Amino acid sequence: MRPLEDVRVLALEQYGAGPWGSLHLADLGADVIKIEEPSSGGDVGRYVPPYAEEEDSLFFEAFNRNKRSISLDLANPEGRAVFERLVVGADAVYSNLRGDVPEKIGITYDQLKHLNPAIVCCSLSGFGMTGPRSTEPGYDYILQGLAGWMDLTGDPAGPPTKSGLSLVDYSGGYVGALSMLAGIHAARRDGVGMDCDVSLYDVAVTMLNYPAAWHLNRGFTPARTASSAHPSLVPFQAFEASDGWLVIGCAKEKFWVRLAERLDHPEWATDPRFVDFGARYAHRDELIPLIEDVLRGGTVEHWIDLLKAARVPCAPIHSVGEALTDEHTLARDLVVETEHPRWGGLRQVASPVRVGAERPTYRRAPQRNEDLRAVLQELGGYDDAEIEVLDKEGAFGGVPLPASDLPTS
Repeated sequence: MRPLEDVRVLALEQYGAGPWGSLHLADLGADVIKIEEPSSGGDVGRYVPPYAEEEDSLFFEAFNRNKRSISLDLANPEGRAVFERLVVGADAVYSNLRGDVPEKIGITYDQLKHLNPAIVCCSLSGFGMTGPRSTEPGYDYILQGLAGWMDLTGDPAGPPTKSGLSLVDYSGGYVGALSMLAGIHAARRDGVGMDCDVSLYDVAVTMLNYPAAWHLNRGFTPARTASSAHPSLVPFQAFEASDGWLVIGCAKEKFWVRLAERLDHPEWATDPRFVDFGARYAHRDELIPLIEDVLRGGTVEHWIDLLKAARVPCAPIHSVGEALTDEHTLARDLVVETEHPRWGGLRQVASPVRVGAERPTYRRAPQRNEDLRAVLQELGGYDDAEIEVLDKEGAFGGVPLPASDLPTS
């Protein structure tokens, strides 16, 4: 069995952070059942441009492989009844809705425990289920600004800058998945479920980590650094060579000694201004220009070969395309392929979560409502006739039913 093959998650998720968290669980074998709200067209990620046609988008594919999809109207009494029957056989109800919405639509632990005392109700929201911002929507870009990230990012002379990736969403998805798994573990041990109140805001603030500790305890004020320099370790930053950029990081004193030697300035290693971490930090405005002058005299490839031979941490600054074709990317099986009825063979990046030697298998993201019959028959005990009746009563919001697997006479 795959590691999470005995885990079942009902996911009221959409767009990025929520689906990103459950993606890794699905890759590990969990049965992640996307419950898509019918009147709005399901997960909004299905329609994200620029690579979108009708309900198929490459954005949606990147967040939803290995999952199943059903359309269910929780506001409809029959739809709600179907949901509640599914809760009985589930381990968790996972959502990424605004912080006040789970209680409004009845998916908190107190509202579901009568159906399944061990159910784990994990809410991943922008600002959490409590606090003055709990009713506000939260998006990655907004949270990067609010939590101080943008103030730390970018050139010192430039405007506040967001990360090139949606790191709050991605990190929040991981924290949501971790919280949910911890809750499932405890519920199986104790027989009692719980709410998991996970907030993207909490994640973003917590990731301030050591600059926060410096500020809280010593009044340190973080500041942007030129060339993406590390705030305390010198040299540890991007440097320009004659034909491009590379990163060099001296996180240990031995690396600094080796770097000085490879730059043909071994005397730097014993210079009182540069002899240790503290000295180099104090005299960084003198040291960095010296290093920059040397590095501009050679190509990126020249310096990478020279420094790697001396085991100095370094790397070229790749484009996205170069990163995806790097020999290490390929050796680690980080690009995987699925087959899609519209797009054909689709390549995307694999989950970095590795458990044991067996590699995950990959299935494309589901079409909207594609798995309704299978899920309701397997988990709810419904037959085709009952599903047809529920459809007429509006349980599925009018979304077309998938074809029946039963033979026709």
